[in-house]
Amino acid sequence: MHIAILGVITLTVGMLIGTVGVGGILLIPALGALAQLSTHTAMGTALFSFIFTGILGTILYQRRGSIDWEVTAPLCAGSLLFGYFGALVNANAPVRILNMLLAAVIMFVGIYTLRPHRTVCNEAAAVSKLSRRFRLLFIGVAVGFGSGLTGVGGPVLSVPLLIVFGFPPLTSIAASQVVQITAALSGSAGNLAHGFIDFTVVWWVTLFELAGVVLGAGIAHASSSAFLKKIVSVVCIAVGGYILMRSL
Repeated sequence: MHIAILGVITLTVGMLIGTVGVGGILLIPALGALAQLSTHTAMGTALFSFIFTGILGTILYQRRGSIDWEVTAPLCAGSLLFGYFGALVNANAPVRILNMLLAAVIMFVGIYTLRPHRTVCNEAAAVSKLSRRFRLLFIGVAVGFGSGLTGVGGPVLSVPLLIVFGFPPLTSIAASQVVQITAALSGSAGNLAHGFIDFTVVWWVTLFELAGVVLGAGIAHASSSAFLKKIVSVVCIAVGGYILMRSL
């Protein structure tokens, strides 16, 4: 029964990742409660699975021409560098306060996303390409560190932050598929060093997630930009509130 419930949850997580990029945080408590993993191992196991959901998501979005590599490359560079450091902090320090801050940030950007924003095209005259790249690199650093720290996966931060900075929802979600890979690889290196990945659980959990990603990618490309923006906002507020309640 526990395996069946966990399978449904991981399928849902994969669908959320494929649709809006956000949702990986839901897997961590499910692994703890239903697979009897410790908090650190649940975080590490979930993060490791996001390597493979990211690879599949990248393939699906690239086939549809949705990935803007000028946006994605700086994000990946920042997340690859700092995911490892986030995992080290996770292993050596209590993360309750940091999780509360993460929850507050996610809820804030979820609420802020509902407001009308300028698109990145309207910003082009005011922001040079170099400045834009540094901004994206900084977002990538925050995404990588936060991912390694909490095991939530890069998209939880990258999608709402990119939308807040004026990037279209589909571009943000597509970039998040690639960022998943670099953030998860970097964070998993730190988790592997501390033995925080359960390889007996992660493989079959990943299979359910991959099935969900395929469904989610189809939904994302069939939806309007305004609808995706609302979904991102609602999911961010719900996930942020959930992290906050768990921290308290």
